[in-house]
Amino acid sequence: MTTKSNSTISKIKQAFRTIGPGLVTGASDDDPSGIATYSQAGAQFGLSTLWTSIVAFPLMAAIQQMCARIGIVTSQGLTGTLKKHYPKPILYLMLLFSFPAIVMNIGADIAGMGAVGNLLFPSIDATFFSVFFTVLLLGLIIYLPYQKIASVLKYLCVVMLVYFIVPFLYHQDISNILKSTFIPTIKFDKDFLAILVGILGTTISPYLFFWQASVEVEEMKHKKKHIVVNKKMIHDMKQDVDFGMTVSGFVMYFIILTTGTVLFNGGVHQIDTVEQAAMALKPLAGNLAYLLFAVGVIGTGLIAIPVLSGSLSYIFTETFGWEQGLDKKFHEAKGFYVIIAISLILGLSMNYIGISPIKALIFTAILYGITAPVLIAIILHISNNKAIMGEYVNTRLANILGFLALLIMAVAAGLLIYFQFVG
Repeated sequence: MTTKSNSTISKIKQAFRTIGPGLVTGASDDDPSGIATYSQAGAQFGLSTLWTSIVAFPLMAAIQQMCARIGIVTSQGLTGTLKKHYPKPILYLMLLFSFPAIVMNIGADIAGMGAVGNLLFPSIDATFFSVFFTVLLLGLIIYLPYQKIASVLKYLCVVMLVYFIVPFLYHQDISNILKSTFIPTIKFDKDFLAILVGILGTTISPYLFFWQASVEVEEMKHKKKHIVVNKKMIHDMKQDVDFGMTVSGFVMYFIILTTGTVLFNGGVHQIDTVEQAAMALKPLAGNLAYLLFAVGVIGTGLIAIPVLSGSLSYIFTETFGWEQGLDKKFHEAKGFYVIIAISLILGLSMNYIGISPIKALIFTAILYGITAPVLIAIILHISNNKAIMGEYVNTRLANILGFLALLIMAVAAGLLIYFQFVG
């Protein structure tokens, strides 16, 4: 290998090391349950929902930037800030709704990974894979220090690149793709509106709000010294979050593109699980597309589940004032790791107590739908409160995007509840 090649590789590794929590947050947004939602959108409506990835990006980025800024400025997670500055009932209500939603999300993701593992190795039962992935993740989370976990998760994000390849293993109509990307299609019927609500719910998820704020605090703690917040730090954070949300948006885009061309055109219009999406691709787009899609599901699950369980543990430990942090050893923060273990075990056990992954996703969507608008409103209030944020309150653009996200998520929550219980 030449000196020039070594220098290039060294620069890439250095650039990768400088990437912060934004990439992992963005990647975890495209978890197996999210992939199932995007796959159904493409299979049912072709490329009609492709534009949603463009619309969702600025809303996702704006809210996640606010959460990150709250963590950096206050040196507390979102729960800690809520506890300090807001009535206790709001905090306990968030805890009440977040716990079952996140556990069911974990359960659906574990089940999806297990089922896809079984597709790749049919002689091994899906249950074995589900248990294996649960034990593997629990061991890594407990025994690896924060920086190692962060590095592992960042390198796992490379798996997401498979979704950028899959669509091009099948003939594509570029003009139709461009039209669907930049000219929104809206159909005023129940099924289309329901899938739009589903996309929004899985894209702008409350657990990401808690994770983003808490993990920014972890990053600061790891530097082992008090850092004075400055504009450069805030600028770097924005770039990091934007990068992570861009990756997330591209993965969402390419999954809808894949299923919207391959499955929709192949007459497959109903996808309920990620393994169904992978299996449907096999005869239509070939073995390579099928294998890449399946490997991507497992990779995204390995990224998302630590984020899901970690966000839940941050919520609990900040609520009750327990020791916390992925940078602490087990004996230093037993409560923190016990909550992570409980969430993983409960998620795994869901499949054995009669709650199917599909039901879990429906319940999760409802609970996220109810809490997301409330949390966005609170995040906006905190981000504009000079007593908390000082000079780092929201800009006008951040407020416009934030209030737009609040309005859209409130409408989405109303429609979601209507579709489930009335319409």
